[in-house]
Amino acid sequence: MNSTIPTNLSHIDLISAEMHLNPAQIKSVAQLLEDGATVPFIARYRKEATGSLDEVAVSAIRDRLGQLQELDSRREAILKSLAQHGHLTEDLQTQVQAAESMSRLEDLYLPYRPKRRTKATIAREKGLEPLALAILAQTGADPIELAGGYVDPEKTVDSVDAALSGARDRWWNCCGIWPPERGT
Repeated sequence: MNSTIPTNLSHIDLISAEMHLNPAQIKSVAQLLEDGATVPFIARYRKEATGSLDEVAVSAIRDRLGQLQELDSRREAILKSLAQHGHLTEDLQTQVQAAESMSRLEDLYLPYRPKRRTKATIAREKGLEPLALAILAQTGADPIELAGGYVDPEKTVDSVDAALSGARDRWWNCCGIWPPERGT
């Protein structure tokens, strides 16, 4: 684990408590891993530094350090996103900082996660849903005439073709079928 993130002292204390080991052992293993040593090398040739930890213990320490660093990295990204979108409160920040697992962290972030913008969502925002529903109803009205009423440069619907294209995007999303092409 050639980590670019320095080992956090609270991580060492946490792993020490979880594994019932001396913090000095955890710190030694973390330092050796950061220096590029492999698990077998540490277990065989650095017994004096690790207090004779075997490969299983060294691997467990390496894996837990990686998990905690990933958790810290994700926590930082979530806090940045929450602040950027104006959702970050003191209470939420405290909860995110206190999250001890990735699943708890993601559960806290879920209600604030930015939603994916699909073509159908964009068409709905442009006001093209009624056009899609009118075409879908197949009342015999000419779709080109219907689309003419939805041309609005302020909503970036510059032409009849743009309106029909947006209606198709919305239609595809709500029905799961692609509408027939004009003239067929």
